[in-house]
Amino acid sequence: MTRSESAAQESRLTPRGAATRRRIIDAAAELMYVKGVNSTTLDEVRAASGTSKSQLYNHFADKEQLVRAVVLLRAEQVLQREQAALERIRSFNGLVRWRDALVQRNALQKGAYGCVLGSMAGEVSDQDEVARVALAQTFAEWEKLIEAGLRRMQDARILAADADPRRLATGLMAALQGGYLLAQAAHDVEPMEIALDMALDHVRMFVVN
Repeated sequence: MTRSESAAQESRLTPRGAATRRRIIDAAAELMYVKGVNSTTLDEVRAASGTSKSQLYNHFADKEQLVRAVVLLRAEQVLQREQAALERIRSFNGLVRWRDALVQRNALQKGAYGCVLGSMAGEVSDQDEVARVALAQTFAEWEKLIEAGLRRMQDARILAADADPRRLATGLMAALQGGYLLAQAAHDVEPMEIALDMALDHVRMFVVN
């Protein structure tokens, strides 16, 4: 299910039905972030959302459908946040501020749970092709936002003409996701800081003095 299909489905519900559906998805998203997708049960989601079994199954035939809805919710949340942060980037200092905000947000939980998208990708990519494709598309959109910021820097002649914004964006995304994973394993954001700083050092090589 795509984001537009999900929105269309929700629009056909009564306000009360839409609120119930969103409550179920929100509860599932939080549980799956903290406990993991595979360790979260539908009974736990039902209890956390305050819904009955019939209400839950009225909106989601099985856990797979619920997981896909959570993927779409998390994709929307992350892309809205990252668009707001990345569309302002027009300088190297802007990239550093973006890095700082990500690290500071992850430090609130000592890196314990990782990226909401990356954590799900690690669990569902070999189990659900629909969810995997949705996650891959979201990462691609996120990477495009980074690339757009780098292209603005290049247009402003802050970044050298021979720099490749697409490759640099891929490197930054790989460093970010790898950093999230290492921070999650260590319960310490330092590996994330190091990974992002090394990726930014590479971008800095193309900054015009």
